[in-house]
Amino acid sequence: MIGILVFVAAVSLLLAATGRASARQLELDETPARPGEWGFRPAEGSVSQVTPPGFSWRPQKNAASYDLQCAADSDFEDVKYEASGVTFNVHCPPRTLPEGRWYWRFRFTNRAGATSEWSIVRMFTIATDANALSLPSRDDLLARIPQRHPRLFVRPEQITGLRERAKTDLAHKYEELVAASEKLLENPPPTEEPPLYPEGTVRLSEEWRAIWWPNREYTIAALNGAATLAFTRLLGGREEYGQLAREILMACAEWDPVGATGFKYNDEAGMPYAYYFSRTYSYLNDLLTEAEREKCRQVMTIRGREMDAHLNPRFLWRPYGSHDTRSWHFLGEVGIAFLNEIPEAADWVWFAANVFANTYPVWSDDDGGWHQGMGYWRSYIQRFTWWADIMREAMGVDAFDKPYFSKVGYYPMYLQPPGTRGGGFGDLTAHLVSAQNRGVMALFAAQARNPYWQWYVEAHGELPSEPGYIGFVRGALPPVEAKRPADLPTSRCFRGTGQAALNTNLEDARNNVEVIFKSSPLGSHSHGYEAQNAFLLYAFGERLLIRTGRRDIHGSEHHRRWMHHTKSVNCITVNGEGQLPNSSEALGEILEFHTSRHLDYVSGEASRAYAGKLERFTRRILFVKPEAILIFDTVRAPEPASFEWRLHAPVEMAVHNQRDVRVVNEAAACRVSFLWPDNLALNQTDRFEPPPRARIKLVEYHLTATPSAPVRERTFVTLLRPHRSGETLEGEAELVEIDGGYAVSVPLAEGRAAVLLQSSSGPVLTGAGIRTDGEVGAATFDAAGEVKETFVAAGTLIESR
Repeated sequence: MIGILVFVAAVSLLLAATGRASARQLELDETPARPGEWGFRPAEGSVSQVTPPGFSWRPQKNAASYDLQCAADSDFEDVKYEASGVTFNVHCPPRTLPEGRWYWRFRFTNRAGATSEWSIVRMFTIATDANALSLPSRDDLLARIPQRHPRLFVRPEQITGLRERAKTDLAHKYEELVAASEKLLENPPPTEEPPLYPEGTVRLSEEWRAIWWPNREYTIAALNGAATLAFTRLLGGREEYGQLAREILMACAEWDPVGATGFKYNDEAGMPYAYYFSRTYSYLNDLLTEAEREKCRQVMTIRGREMDAHLNPRFLWRPYGSHDTRSWHFLGEVGIAFLNEIPEAADWVWFAANVFANTYPVWSDDDGGWHQGMGYWRSYIQRFTWWADIMREAMGVDAFDKPYFSKVGYYPMYLQPPGTRGGGFGDLTAHLVSAQNRGVMALFAAQARNPYWQWYVEAHGELPSEPGYIGFVRGALPPVEAKRPADLPTSRCFRGTGQAALNTNLEDARNNVEVIFKSSPLGSHSHGYEAQNAFLLYAFGERLLIRTGRRDIHGSEHHRRWMHHTKSVNCITVNGEGQLPNSSEALGEILEFHTSRHLDYVSGEASRAYAGKLERFTRRILFVKPEAILIFDTVRAPEPASFEWRLHAPVEMAVHNQRDVRVVNEAAACRVSFLWPDNLALNQTDRFEPPPRARIKLVEYHLTATPSAPVRERTFVTLLRPHRSGETLEGEAELVEIDGGYAVSVPLAEGRAAVLLQSSSGPVLTGAGIRTDGEVGAATFDAAGEVKETFVAAGTLIESR
């Protein structure tokens, strides 16, 4: 008996020792997030505006599952929430957490059953006014989705009510659907399978492009047409609508799922195939035979698996891919439509729900900006609102409770006041006009009950009716009382995306002067590729100083070597070389932002983006509204270098001398004065290096201001004086070199502005009638010499003498 007890004890000790050894061997990888990675969230010391927050940690090698704990104390003696067996490296609790200070940690278990030690403890705070937005448990979430069809945008039990509304308050929307369906009956879309790229076709070539995008449009015409027909029939439309929808659906089901419209082969065709096919299938389900349903399931099993293999779980930690940031919720649509019909469909739904709860939005933070620019903002946000509608109806989750959506409308409002031409930084923005934002802004105004956003919608005139079945489902948006933004600051900083929009008038671009500045912590990758510390100038409804080039095809020579290069924007190059092109490691940072009635200020640091070419590039922009923009740059390199100051315009600049460069574009004009250094060599060209493809007819002008000799450190002081093209500027700006910096005096229509710029730390600066201990100090004076307003950056003293 004693021998048996000894043996049992020995085995117990061995097992315990083995467990401890396994835990020691399972080392947690807590390497901080690299550029392009989502990171540990909530971050140490962060404040969450949503409860519960989404938790995220670095994926662990060979992990089978994770455990998460949240406690009110750092010793975890008072654990308030825990989750075990978490299969993703993210987790959003199914219940809210109270406001206040919290601590969290995680661990993992590998496939052999060994468990690691707990991670380091991270502290965060839940704000007092945090929005409540939990994620239901997997079982609860899936149980909310209807068992019967339709499941996308609408539920089966809503159909009777929608049919009644089609005869009453939504009759006009229903008649639009009927008219569209009748046109489809008269002229059905072709359904032959679209072509593959011929053998030998070079990717991104003009021959490739002629198939790539048309295949997307062809797919949408067929399957969105089918979805329109099927939905209209659901509302009581003719049976012929359903029969044609069925013919289109089953014809498209014969297309090779990994062929011309496969997600991997051409995702621009594969993505719309996935969601329009799924919608049609769900709306048409009762008309299909079981054999037809099975065929659809087979097709979407292959397509869904291909999408899932690309996204899951990689996207949860490395989400910064443009197409990935929309394809995840398209996969979610497929999962909902085929839940309990395709084995993996539940996994697809759960993955999409976790992306939303833990890793969305990728291209912004709670400030409401968008890294990729206005073009991609509108395109991607519009598509996301489909998923928001689907989540609300299918899962009972209100996506608009995300804090981001309480600020989302300020991005277009500040970047594109009504009447603005040009969409700021980002791909495909030069041609954008503010009126294009009306539809999505109307939706956001209604969801947030935001009177300023509603004013923005109404300022653009009558809102066009949203077409199609989505327009019907959304119905008449609830009325929101509009309010002019007269009591809002005219300028705003979106720190999460490193952009500031400095305006003089939010109500009418014809009376506005706007400076847009970028220095982004998200780098310059994807479609937000412009260099850090670059700026743009719009005035009186026109583009004056611009980002240049036009995308002929994504990834072309012109796109990569011109538009991605620092030389294409209003920035500084070093020995002709720029920042890391299209890189998540080309980091910038907004250092300071200030806005007031007469003076706006923003500064940024961009040296990290130059990958060792620079030790410092600090740009400060002081906007004396609306007449003068003073740009003060400090650049320092490891060794003597040439620093080229780049400027671009949509029209030829009249270069008289370095203190008198004129830009006139329709109603807007600007005088550019390079105040410091002297003896700049100015060179203007209309050549792109390399140019866009021949079909792109674009002429833009590029000015380079180059100092006379290489130095290790240099300062630039540049003055922009925007004005209406019919007006004459009075007076000349003056710059005087003083001990420790520069004194600048700028004449204004009624008075003057005095600015002191610190070039070396140390002395209190005195000049132009003011004193300051700051990096930048400024005062505006009226015609009688009385001080109107003062400002100091990185200091405390600013006074007039």
